Amino acid sequence: MDGTAVKNQLSNAKKSLLFLSPSLILLLIFFISPMVLTVLFSFTNLSLTGADASNLQFIGFENFARMFQDPEFRVSVWNTIVFVLFSAVLGQCFFGFLIAFLMKEKNKHFRKVVGLIIIAAWVTPEVVVSFCWVAFLGDSGTANSLVGLFNIEPVAWLFTFPMISVVIANIWRGTAFSMMVFQSALDDIPKEVEEAAFMDGATRWEVVRHITIPMVRGTIATNVMLVTLQTLGVFTLIYTMTGGGPGSSTSTLPVFMYKQAFVSYQLGYGTAISLVLLVIGAGASLLYMKTLKVKV
Repeated sequence: MDGTAVKNQLSNAKKSLLFLSPSLILLLIFFISPMVLTVLFSFTNLSLTGADASNLQFIGFENFARMFQDPEFRVSVWNTIVFVLFSAVLGQCFFGFLIAFLMKEKNKHFRKVVGLIIIAAWVTPEVVVSFCWVAFLGDSGTANSLVGLFNIEPVAWLFTFPMISVVIANIWRGTAFSMMVFQSALDDIPKEVEEAAFMDGATRWEVVRHITIPMVRGTIATNVMLVTLQTLGVFTLIYTMTGGGPGSSTSTLPVFMYKQAFVSYQLGYGTAISLVLLVIGAGASLLYMKTLKVKV
């Protein structure tokens, strides 16, 4: 390669870097820098009040040692697992697939109407959804009006069944995303494959088990990962409906992190909790990929 060609390549590289520089700068400022600061602050005593507020120090792994000795942290981890398992994996993914499967090959007008109804919940702001469910499950809400028709005493749903309440609310809001993902994947399955299976004597369940699900396995893995990561970060819905209570019964890791960082003003401790949440999300993603044997 002669010198002219090398100079031209360097010139093109410089021009490309020049055009990309605004994006790279924004990425550095709004993504990379906050991540680096979060890691650094998690090893400090950063606080907004008290003596530590004016005496920032590196304290090593003290925040993490404190965290794993904190009973409320262990409760929050368990609540997070329950919330994600039932509202994301067993809730949104299952019902999203079920609705998409039932709407497959249905009349396009019917699909549009059902799809719009379900998507309406998804596009509604999370805080609005929360207040709707608070009103629905309130002492004088629709839920108690319905059970009253059967001469059943009113129930304090958000106090008696707090975790069930937030799980149902999150399923109601988030199922639309899974439905759209699975609907697209199911529509791409060649009809000839399923028709051939039916002609060979396969039942509907056998076709679903041995043809439909294996052909959308990659989509299932991707959807489960996305829904799990989204559900791990759910804060507004839970905090608006229950505030993490009663007690700590619905205090998931995002709620616990918020209380430590912005209620108790222990920002260093709060950022340490956020790192643990990040590790849990990464671990869950790797587990799904390994279990479903899908390369992403």
